[in-house]
Amino acid sequence: MTTLFVDSSAIYAWLDRLDAEHERIKRTWEWLAAENAPLMATNYVIVETVALCQARLGTESVHAIVERVLPLLSVQWVTEPDHDSAMATLLAANRRDLSLVDCVSFAAMRRLGVSRAFTLDDHFREQGFECLPV
Repeated sequence: MTTLFVDSSAIYAWLDRLDAEHERIKRTWEWLAAENAPLMATNYVIVETVALCQARLGTESVHAIVERVLPLLSVQWVTEPDHDSAMATLLAANRRDLSLVDCVSFAAMRRLGVSRAFTLDDHFREQGFECLPV
């Protein structure tokens, strides 16, 4: 199986049992684990996810990220060209609903040759990436 990029939206929905997509995301996580799928994220996604979970779910969720999520991921550090490209994309898009973290994810995925994302964020599909869950 090819490497799959993991977005904050998938991590958050897995950790928040009250999230509307929790069960669907949980089933996908279990399937990916059973398949021993190679999973990756950027350090920006980790920062975003920790901040989101800490604010919405509390500090226990940060422990869950460290203990249950990070061991499953290869964390790729964003390069300066990734960041610069993402900032240019963000400014050119001129959209309130598109984040710098998403644009960095797209740049890093393209640099690393990753074409699939585990996400609930439709921006990845808009950018031409294959998304799970379907």
